[in-house]
This record gives sequence, C-alpha cells and structure tokens, in this order.
Amino acid sequence: MIRSVLFIIILLFKTSILFAQGYEVFGLGVYDVKFDGSSSNHATDIRYERRFDNTLIDIGPEKDNFFYLKPFVGIETTTDSAIYFLGGIYLEDNLGKLLSGKENKWNFTPSFGFGYYDEGNGKKLGNKLEFRTTFELSYQLNNDDRIGFSLGHISNANIGNKNPGVEIISLSYQKPF
Repeated sequence: MIRSVLFIIILLFKTSILFAQGYEVFGLGVYDVKFDGSSSNHATDIRYERRFDNTLIDIGPEKDNFFYLKPFVGIETTTDSAIYFLGGIYLEDNLGKLLSGKENKWNFTPSFGFGYYDEGNGKKLGNKLEFRTTFELSYQLNNDDRIGFSLGHISNANIGNKNPGVEIISLSYQKPF
C-alpha cells in the first residue's frame, strides 16, 4: 500500500502540475492536542506539503475571484513513527480582500485531504484511510514567503472500527516555487 501511495505522489510530481506555481509548506507542531487535557499521546508533528496554484474548480461568483479549489499533496510524520501520505484540495483567501475588498498580507487557507495512515508506535486512529481538515492563518512576508499557524484534525469519518481522531496545532514556513 505504501508503494502505491508513493507511486501516485511521484506521478503527480512528474506531470505538468509540477511546473505550476504554488507554495512548499514546512510545518512543525504538536500532534494529538486535546483542549480538555484528555490526551496522553503527544508527539511532535512534522509536515511537508506542496500546494499547487492550478485551479481545479471555481465555486464562487465570477466577479469575486477568490473561491478557487486547488490541489495539494503532502506527507506528515510524528516522533512516534506515525506517517501519513495525503492529497486533497485547498482554498486560499486573502483576508483583507475577503473582509474589506482591499488586499493585505493575511491569508486564510482551509484544506481537505485524505490518504494512507500508518500509526507506527503512535496513536491508533482505527483505519489506514484517514481524512484531514485544516484551517490555517498565514502572514505574507516582503519576500513572498509566509509564516502560518494552523489547526488540523485527522480522523476516519467513522469508516473504521474506532474513530478517536487527532488534533494538530502547528507553525509553518511557506516558500513560493
């Protein structure tokens, strides 16, 4: 299964999508954060994503031009040897343009993806197929790099025998390519 997922990711990189613009995202965070203090499986989360600027679907009004769904692929791993290969879609909105009509340096990026999860020595999420939703707020620097803060959730949407889910809080550095 891991070989199949790696093959698909490599295939994506070899296609014309490779030559698109976008951002490489490097993240570092805390895995299995529970705000009620019930978690005992904390680990360090390390994330890499490649976000492509190719629009797959335009879901907004034509005059607004800010509801474009775009693809991403990524890998996430923890210090407990859990590993997660995923792909999905994201939506990127400039907060200034969204709220006041004037662009600023703040961006809001929600995303949804799914992929292959292997728990290693970490938290057992109940299935090999897991889904991830993430909400990210980032600030664009003068050199077009970005610094971001995100909150993510990984779960199997109740398709497994159990579905404990996991929350991840992370900081990211994003570099345009």
